[in-house]
Amino acid sequence: MNHSRPQLFGMLAGLFLAAGLVLSSMLATTTWMKVKNSQFIMSKGSTRKNVRSDLVVWRGSFTTEAPTLLEAQHKLQSDRTTVAQFLGGNGVTNIVFKPITIEKMEANVQLKTPAENVTQSEQRTVGYRLTQSVRVESPDVERLAQLDTTPLVERGVLFTTEPPLFLYTKVAEEKIEMLADATKDARARAEQIAAQGGRSIANLHDAEMGVFQITPLHSTDISGEGENDTSSLDKTITAVVTATFLLK
Repeated sequence: MNHSRPQLFGMLAGLFLAAGLVLSSMLATTTWMKVKNSQFIMSKGSTRKNVRSDLVVWRGSFTTEAPTLLEAQHKLQSDRTTVAQFLGGNGVTNIVFKPITIEKMEANVQLKTPAENVTQSEQRTVGYRLTQSVRVESPDVERLAQLDTTPLVERGVLFTTEPPLFLYTKVAEEKIEMLADATKDARARAEQIAAQGGRSIANLHDAEMGVFQITPLHSTDISGEGENDTSSLDKTITAVVTATFLLK
């Protein structure tokens, strides 16, 4: 009885191995027949290129508050001068100040009527809050990426910044070369598949360009509409081409 169990395992292992070989043979034969009987072959190729952003959009804003609109405007003007001097002193140019936004500061005021000895609540304007934003577009991406605005706060300016936008402006120039490389990759893949059926590749019949993916370095994120990352200084551009070739 003990001798029969190893024999049974051996028979089962042999059956599984035989089944695997048959399946592999069927798949290979199917691929061979499809390639052999077709006049076209389709394959997808891709290429990647790592780039560094060449343009940064840097944005910030500063706010003042005062009991009267005139006081708030004077304070904002003083702060704008301080901001301009700070940015200029750090080598930042192309500074654009956006229009000022004005917000009334209102509060409920308790009023007492002497004649009736009744307290009433009334909403009144108690001050004004003015905000102005600043925008800088510069090719000096590293300078603005590392700019610390703490000195502005230390000088009494209520200044806040937004995350900078890092852009690569030469994507259109890269497209032609990258699409050519992606098509070469598609052809190499098609040649490997065609060889299984004893065929070879002739001319390119047509090609369809996929969307470009611009992602942070080493990221695997993609989307059907294409990614366009603006959060990272270093990026990867991926181009994909689906190509159809005539078979010989």
